[in-house]
Amino acid sequence: MAALFIIGGVWLFQTDFGDRWLPYLEDIVTGDRELSPRNLPPLVIGGGMIMMSLGLLLHSRIAWSMSLFLAGLALVSIIWADRSSWQLTYFVILIVCLALFRRSFYKSSLAANSIFALASTVMLLLYSVIGSFYLGKEFDPHITEWVTALYYSIVTMTTVGYGDINPVTVEAKLFSISVIILGVAVFATSLTAIIAPMIKASLTKIMVHKGNSMKRENHYIVIGNNSLAINTCNELKDRGKHVTRIVQPNVDKDSVSGEDVIFGEPSDIENLEESGVKKAKAVISLLDDDSENAFVILAVKEVCDSVKTVTAVNDTYNLKRVKLVQPDVIIAPQILGGELVAMHLEGEEVSSDFLMERLFQQ
Repeated sequence: MAALFIIGGVWLFQTDFGDRWLPYLEDIVTGDRELSPRNLPPLVIGGGMIMMSLGLLLHSRIAWSMSLFLAGLALVSIIWADRSSWQLTYFVILIVCLALFRRSFYKSSLAANSIFALASTVMLLLYSVIGSFYLGKEFDPHITEWVTALYYSIVTMTTVGYGDINPVTVEAKLFSISVIILGVAVFATSLTAIIAPMIKASLTKIMVHKGNSMKRENHYIVIGNNSLAINTCNELKDRGKHVTRIVQPNVDKDSVSGEDVIFGEPSDIENLEESGVKKAKAVISLLDDDSENAFVILAVKEVCDSVKTVTAVNDTYNLKRVKLVQPDVIIAPQILGGELVAMHLEGEEVSSDFLMERLFQQ
């Protein structure tokens, strides 16, 4: 996606400034060449797309949002200027790709959001200052200095509107409208992008503190975050039981929000002690890895040998080895599932005693 955005930005530059677009832009910056007002949109949009490609490369969520906005502006600009159908098709495909792969852009950190919020604000400020300066004669009074252009840009972007400088022509009025709309959009997005992670971090700290201070006794400790572990937690909660979960650090915190959760290695003694293992009714280890389940049982027995332990076995090959750590109960739902399928296909009788024996490996 980042490469596609760079190509799109360069294509906009080439369309408006020709093949020698880079020296052309250098001449504009140094003042050797005058910038036509019609070149402002592709200059800002193309430059913004190239800048946002870095954010897309880092899978930043705010960069994705700004990229979608810029691609939409580019599409409107192409339609308005009646450009090539190939260019129109390219940007339509670009917007569709952004929408389809939106889940790939999941990173949302305060540092990244601050950087791209600042970049968006700087881009908007450049657009506003350059545009108001080069359209200076279309304002009353005329804008003839960069400082005056900066002043008008700030006043317009913030929607203060002192009224001392007014657009006179249609082009100047449309330009001012675009600055107001973009200013509101960029400031709102930037504030949301910066404040939201801060609020989320504060709420997470509150929830973690609440979980740490929670009284844990006569409860169940469920270890794991797979379907079996989640369903076990739900069934215990439906029966009015208090459940403390231990999940590995790489688990998405949003997926277990609102629960009594400890993030850490399940076989770590400190995590087990924090979960209140000495006062628990039972520890249920339901990890996908049989060896990790065995290590958890050993760690639990080291902390408190009297607590009841339940573990799952996912592979028949590991069943005998897991039995060596002597958990109180071993469940083998996947092993049982394989046996039941084979027995059903062969027409063998399935008794309740057989089910209990195989499921709990008694």
